[in-house]
Amino acid sequence: MGNADYDEYPISSMNGEMRKKHPVEIPPPQSFFKSLKNTVKETLFPDDPLRQFKNQPPRRKFLLGLQYFFPIFEWGPRYTFDFFKSDLIAGITIASLAIPQGISYAKLANLPPILGLYSSFVPPLVYAVMGSSRDLAVGTVAVASLLIGSMLGDQVNPTENPTLYLHLALTATFFAGVFEAALGIFRLGFIVDFLSHATIVGFMGGAATVVILQQLKGILGLNHFTQSTDIISVLRSVFTQTHEWRWQSAVLGFCFLFYLLAARFFSQKRPKFFWVSAMAPLMSVILGTILVYFTHAENHGVQVIGELKKGLNPLSITNLSFGGAYLSTAIKTGIVTGVVSLAEGIAVGRSFAMYKNYNIDGNKEMIAFGMMNIVGSCTSCYLTTGPFSRSAVNFNAGCKTAVSNIVMALAVMVTLLVLTPLFHYTPLVVLSSIIVSAMFGLIDYNAAIHLWHVDKFDFLVCMSAYFGVVFASVEIGLVIAVALSLLRVLLFVARPRTLVLGNIPDSKIYRNIEQYPNTDTVEGVLILDLGAPIYFTNSSYLRERITRWIDDEEDKLKSSGETLQYVILDMGAVGNIDTSGISMLEETKKNLDRRDLKLVLANPGAEVMKKLNKSKFIETLGQEWIFLTVGEAVESCNYMLHSSKPKSGTDGSFSNNV
Repeated sequence: MGNADYDEYPISSMNGEMRKKHPVEIPPPQSFFKSLKNTVKETLFPDDPLRQFKNQPPRRKFLLGLQYFFPIFEWGPRYTFDFFKSDLIAGITIASLAIPQGISYAKLANLPPILGLYSSFVPPLVYAVMGSSRDLAVGTVAVASLLIGSMLGDQVNPTENPTLYLHLALTATFFAGVFEAALGIFRLGFIVDFLSHATIVGFMGGAATVVILQQLKGILGLNHFTQSTDIISVLRSVFTQTHEWRWQSAVLGFCFLFYLLAARFFSQKRPKFFWVSAMAPLMSVILGTILVYFTHAENHGVQVIGELKKGLNPLSITNLSFGGAYLSTAIKTGIVTGVVSLAEGIAVGRSFAMYKNYNIDGNKEMIAFGMMNIVGSCTSCYLTTGPFSRSAVNFNAGCKTAVSNIVMALAVMVTLLVLTPLFHYTPLVVLSSIIVSAMFGLIDYNAAIHLWHVDKFDFLVCMSAYFGVVFASVEIGLVIAVALSLLRVLLFVARPRTLVLGNIPDSKIYRNIEQYPNTDTVEGVLILDLGAPIYFTNSSYLRERITRWIDDEEDKLKSSGETLQYVILDMGAVGNIDTSGISMLEETKKNLDRRDLKLVLANPGAEVMKKLNKSKFIETLGQEWIFLTVGEAVESCNYMLHSSKPKSGTDGSFSNNV
C-alpha cells in the first residue's frame, strides 16, 4: 500500500465518525538566492522600510528618501504657530536643565566644563533635523560621561596631560558616532538588543551609585582623588583624607542636595508643577554663584569653576587623533559608550512615543545619534544621546516636535556668547549636588524588586551588573551583565523545554500535563512537545531528553500492564531545523525501531518539511506518519491500536503488532 493510498485511509474522530487524513504538503522548491534574499530581508528589514517607495514616480521617491533621512522635511510643512508656542516653552525649560547638567557632566568626564555647553548646542541642532522622536531632548548623560572618564582615565591622566586626554575624548566620540551610524545604515540595531532590560537596570543603577560616590570629592572639597571607580578605592580615598575635608563645602553641598530632592519630590506629588524640579538645578547654580560671590567662599575651601571661555564651539576636526599608541583605547571607548548611549536614547525615545501613540524608527535614531556625534566630535563636543531626565522635562513641558531642541540649542548659544563669565563663581559642590540628585532617579529599585518576583535569573543578571560596576569597574560590570544575558540566550537555545502533552477532556486540544493536571493520557501513545528550533546546539540534548521521556513512560506503564506503541513529536514550535537536527531525528527513529516503537510527527512547518524532504527523511519515516495536527496523529494511532489494521514496520511494510 503506497503513501497515496494511506492518505485516503480513514481515521476515527473522537465521536466515532470516520474521515480522511489530511496530507502534510511539502512547500514548492525555492532557489538558494531567493531563500537567502528572504532571510536577509527578514533579518535586516523586518519593518519593510522600502514599502513606501513602491509604485512611486522618481520625483516622489527622491522626496520620500529625503524625508527618511531628514524627518524634518516630513513634519516641517505641517508645523503651526501653536506647535511653536508649546516648543518654545519646552525648549526654554529644558535649557534651564541642560546648562547646569552640561557643565556638571563634563566635569564627571574629566573634561573642561565648557565642553558640556558646547555639547548642548551643536548635537541638538543635528538631531532636530535627523531624529524621528518628538520628545527626546539631546545632551550629555552621566553614565556615558563616567565611562569616558573611567576608560580614558586608565590610560591618560587628565590632570597631567589634559590636551591628549581631550583629543582622545573627541576621537572616542567620533568613533562612537561612526559605530552608531553604521548600525543604523546597515540595519544592525538588533545588536543593541543584547543589552536586556535586566542588564540596563543593573548597569544604570551601579553606574549611578558609582557616580554618587565620585561626587564625594566635590562635596567634601577634596583636591586629590582616585581615578578608580570601584567603591573600595573611592571610600579609601575619602577616608584617608579626612584632614582635607572642608566643612563649608559639605554644608553647602548637602543644603543644595536637600533643595533639589525636595523640588523633585514636590513635582512628583504635583505633576502640574514639573517646572519646579526642572528649574531647580539652574536656581541652585544661580543661588550658589551669588552666595560665593558675596561671601568670598572660594577663599574658605569652596572650589569654583573659574573662567569659562566665551564664544561658540571652535572646530576640533584637527584634534581628532587617528594614530598613536592610544588609538585602540579611543576605539574601544567609542564603541562601548556608543552602545550604552544608544540603548538609553532609543529606550527613552520609545517610551515617550508609546505615551503619545506614535512610532519611532530605531534605525533612523541610530543614524541621527551617529551623525550628531560625528559632527559633535568635529565641533568640540563629546558624546551625547537622549537622557531620560531632560526628555521627561521636555515631555512634561508639552513639546510638540523636535523644535524644542532647536530652542534649547539657541538658549545655550546665547549663554555661550554672553553669559559664560557669570559662571566664574559657580561652586563645584553645587554641580556635585546636581549630579547626585539626578543619579537617584537612575537607581530603579522597584524594577529590581519586580525582576525578583517575575524572573529570578533576570534578577541575577541585574544584580551581577550592579555589583560588577560598583565593586569592580564600569566596563567589567557591563561585560558580566552582557555575558550572563548571552548565557541565558544560549541556555534557551541549547536546553529547550520538552513537555508531555495530554488531552483536555471533551476536546481535541492537547496541552502540557503539568499545566493542566486534569488532562487525559492516551493509551499506548506518548506525545512530546518540542519547544524550539532544532539546531546543532540542542540536537544531542533533545535526543537524550526524548529517550528519557520514553524510559519514564515505559516504567510507568509496566505497573499497569500496558505497553507504549507510538511516540508523537509535536513540531509546531520547531520553526527550523539543520542537518544536525535531521540526524537527531534519524537516530531517534532508529532507536525507536529497535524498541519496536513507532515515531510520528505532527504539525511540522514549511521550512522543516522542505529540509526533511531534501534529506530523504520523509521517505525513511513514511509520509503516512506525518500529520497536520496532534489530534489527527492521535486519532490515527488510536485506530491502529484498536483495529485489526497492522502497524507499519521499520521497512515501510506492515507487521502484525496489534
